[in-house]
Amino acid sequence: MLNVTRTLYNNQARNLTIKRFETIDIFALTTIYFNFKTKFLLSNRKGHDNIDKMSLTLGEKLRQAREARDITISEVAEQTRISPLYIEAIENNDYRTLPGGIFNKGFVKSFAKYVGVEEQEALQDYSRVIAEQEGSQGNEPKTYRPEVLTDDRTSSSKLPTIIFAVIILGLMTWGILAFLNYIKENPEQTQNTNSNSLLNSAENTNRISGETPTPANAPSMNDLRVEFRALNSPISLSSVSDGKRAVISVTPDKPAVFEPKDNLKLGFAKSLVQNAQLTINGKQIKLPLAPETSNRIAIEFEINKDNIGRIWQNGEITFGN
Repeated sequence: MLNVTRTLYNNQARNLTIKRFETIDIFALTTIYFNFKTKFLLSNRKGHDNIDKMSLTLGEKLRQAREARDITISEVAEQTRISPLYIEAIENNDYRTLPGGIFNKGFVKSFAKYVGVEEQEALQDYSRVIAEQEGSQGNEPKTYRPEVLTDDRTSSSKLPTIIFAVIILGLMTWGILAFLNYIKENPEQTQNTNSNSLLNSAENTNRISGETPTPANAPSMNDLRVEFRALNSPISLSSVSDGKRAVISVTPDKPAVFEPKDNLKLGFAKSLVQNAQLTINGKQIKLPLAPETSNRIAIEFEINKDNIGRIWQNGEITFGN
């Protein structure tokens, strides 16, 4: 009887132990399953967030960052000194209205810094967008090229220039022929006139007592005064004067005046060249009609101590000065 009781007790204890291990195994498996599922969902969500972030363009990133901070375009323009039109163009990924070159990179960098976007990441996105746009423009058939990228006003203005040049050439030819006919008809009077001119020149030289007139010298950077004027409509002018960058809205009644001591860089849209006028110390200087390279949409040039003499002598800005 004692053995039978002991055997029943052992069987009950073994069954309780088995049930306890089964309960523990089920609980452990359930915990492992839910932990794995949570990690999997979090990793998928993080991956989706990265994919969504990578799919955004530079303009969308900057717009989202600005709106997340509840900043208006006017506030960005006031703090970064960038035109509101340029800010809207950057957010729309439309860089055709911007001056181009180093000015565009400066705008993107300042915009990104103010709204909290990584500056280097923004510059990389900008370089990628520009490369894609230039590649699409290079592969695009000429018949489908957008009109906004062509300088139609420059080509249309060639006809009046040609007519004016023909008129001037005709007047010069007529004047030369008339002068030659006058010399043939009055040879003695012409000789007397030349003799009198030589005598007067000698008398003037003696009167000056050895002093020779000095020609007008080119201005130095110490007394340089550059004035950029808009003739009809406003012009958005980008400038870097002695390292200080600025964007100025030039109007017919409010020209931009610079007095650099080292160098001056100016840039504006090439489509507005006919509306622009440049003077140096009161002398009008002719502006280039097209950018230095054909793929640029802005005319950019520099005035410094190395080229101010040639600019003053030639009376125009030419690339290579």
